Amino acid sequence: MTKNSVISFCAGSLICLTACLSLGSNDSEKEMEQRPVVSSMTVSPEIPNTVPFCGKMIDITRYNMREGFDRELSSFTYFHANTMLLIKRANRYFPIIEPILKANNIPDDFKYLAVIESFLDPRVTSPARAVGMWQLLEGTAKQYGCSVTPTVDERCNVEKSTQAACRYLKAAYNKYGDWAVVASSYNAGMGRISGELQKQDADNTFDLWLVEETTRYVYRIMAIKQIFENPYKYGFVLRARDLYKPFECTEVVVSSDIPDLSVFAKEHGITYADLKRFNPWLRDRKLITGGATYKIQIPQEKDLYYKTPNTVVHNPDWVVK
Repeated sequence: MTKNSVISFCAGSLICLTACLSLGSNDSEKEMEQRPVVSSMTVSPEIPNTVPFCGKMIDITRYNMREGFDRELSSFTYFHANTMLLIKRANRYFPIIEPILKANNIPDDFKYLAVIESFLDPRVTSPARAVGMWQLLEGTAKQYGCSVTPTVDERCNVEKSTQAACRYLKAAYNKYGDWAVVASSYNAGMGRISGELQKQDADNTFDLWLVEETTRYVYRIMAIKQIFENPYKYGFVLRARDLYKPFECTEVVVSSDIPDLSVFAKEHGITYADLKRFNPWLRDRKLITGGATYKIQIPQEKDLYYKTPNTVVHNPDWVVK
């Protein structure tokens, strides 16, 4: 090979190498531009074709139903702190709610209605003055058996308010014969739902044009049920010790007035603060019974401390540890 040939060969090789490096550099730059800039991926949860609710499989392939369910499932999946807190609270309150639903022939899925209504907070009050875990208005609460007085508000009593909610749900089911419509009526009221079914010539809640809150309502129940029954699948890793444990309390039956609940608490070996926490329906520093009988829950000292196993919760049904 001549000297000129060698020089030409080297020059050609250098040009090819430069071109290859340039192409490689461009590819690397494009790859870097497309690479995620956050530390974790946000993945859209899989949306099934059917969703179970109250013993029926609800077909959600229609565009508005699929998108409605997708919105709520995505929201609860990535609203991490709140959803995890709900799962923890459920372990305390579901053991109270479930037997009452069962005794009243209300589908177990309605425990998730309480979840979305109040975030399982028995003391919460809405801007519309609905109170308690089942968010009952005062008139509705009294109609279905809850006592509401200056010193008592049984809307904050988990057991009593659940019983009142069951009475409403049974009345609504007797009217509509469909649990999804019943759920919508819990949010909007039977009068509103009945009127819209008639005006819109529809026979189910999913075909109705309603205000956004009511439109989202049943999808929210179905979505939170999906996550609660499969927390690990949706990225919620909890150990049994993370769940809020149920309490077994001693019941003290009272039918006479208690002028000072602080003194009453001390006489029963607990703080006034614990008396209020375990009996959030006591709304004053005294109790005026008005001739009625009430059951006050007294927690046991030994039960106020956590001693639970370290196992991971995968698919609760429903967990109590």
